[in-house]
Amino acid sequence: MIERLQADMKAALKSGDKARLGVLRMTLAELKNAAIRKGGGLDEGEVLSVIQKDVKKHEESAEAFRNGDRGEQADVETAAAELLREYLPSMLSGAELEAAVDEVIAETGAASKRDMGRVMKEMMSRHSGRVDGKAVQALVASKLP
Repeated sequence: MIERLQADMKAALKSGDKARLGVLRMTLAELKNAAIRKGGGLDEGEVLSVIQKDVKKHEESAEAFRNGDRGEQADVETAAAELLREYLPSMLSGAELEAAVDEVIAETGAASKRDMGRVMKEMMSRHSGRVDGKAVQALVASKLP
């Protein structure tokens, strides 16, 4: 994944796409910092986690800019989030997400909202990078009495 990001950064540099170049440089810097904090290389799940955090950061910035009547800057942040989503696996949603939650609830033996933490932990470890934590939390909460 890191090699793909680096190759895309070089392509953006050659083509003069400054917006794409800036976003990819920042993401690669975040990945390098994460590797330094870890003390070694990152596995695929950790790389996806860093990219997801960057997407979320850009989305939150876009929302803040919209709330501050800075639509042009909000559009830049939204475009950056969309660009980074290209590097993430397709997200589970709808019936797929519900089936995955049902499976984890059954396997963990969760019976009440007190067991929600176990279900969330298992869901996030199994489907790292493919689920939205807030959506999973809402679904799990609706399924547990």
